[in-house]
Amino acid sequence: MTDTLFPERRTAVVTGVGGARGIGRVVARGLAAQGWSLGLIDISGDGVHQFTEELRGEGIEAVGVAADITSPDSVAAAYARFDTELPPLVGLVNMAGIPSTSTILDMTLDEWNRVYAVNATGSMLNMQAAGRRMIGAGVGRIVNVSSITALDGGGTFSKSGYAAAKAAVQGLTRGGAREFGPMGITVNCILPGPVDTDIMGGTLTDERKAGMSADIPVGRVGQPADIAAMAVFLLSEGASFVNGACINVDGGKHMH
Repeated sequence: MTDTLFPERRTAVVTGVGGARGIGRVVARGLAAQGWSLGLIDISGDGVHQFTEELRGEGIEAVGVAADITSPDSVAAAYARFDTELPPLVGLVNMAGIPSTSTILDMTLDEWNRVYAVNATGSMLNMQAAGRRMIGAGVGRIVNVSSITALDGGGTFSKSGYAAAKAAVQGLTRGGAREFGPMGITVNCILPGPVDTDIMGGTLTDERKAGMSADIPVGRVGQPADIAAMAVFLLSEGASFVNGACINVDGGKHMH
């Protein structure tokens, strides 16, 4: 099929915007700069509402909802608000995630289930909700966020449970690309390398940055803007032939 142009007024949903130092807020701002209205989701009501009001104060059309992305009812309620208060939904960035520092031998089943639910199930539930709306529009862009931890089984902070959940996100992306592609909806995935955010266990010291950068060819850790730039591109009209891709944004740490 031929690619359908975006409507002039359109909405992108971004999950995981509660953290002041997170990638989600930078993604949202990057999309707003390209003319997107924003549906914002985070489990932290204070965080998402504060950010939403900040954006509105700058003239950006945004609706923020405190929602649990692991709950179908909570996700449905969030999208119902977006339906009534925002332009048609064309984009989704599944940014929300939680780390896990437990080894296989130390991990409890409750922790495993929680890590998998937030990182993988939450992405699936948002894909369901957004995808149903994009089908009606005849065009859409979905971006999931995995991690290079899925490639190496554990990184400088998170370990096996996180790696497994983020690997599932890649499989979900490829399945979504096959299912949604014929309907004009692309599904892609970003694999960030080490990024200077609080998900790495707090603000990175210069010493930690140096250690993490040792095997990164560009010689530094990533910044939220590095990941956001890729997300904004993948949600653009120009990315209509990029589908089912899992793209490392890691300074060359993993090459394949």
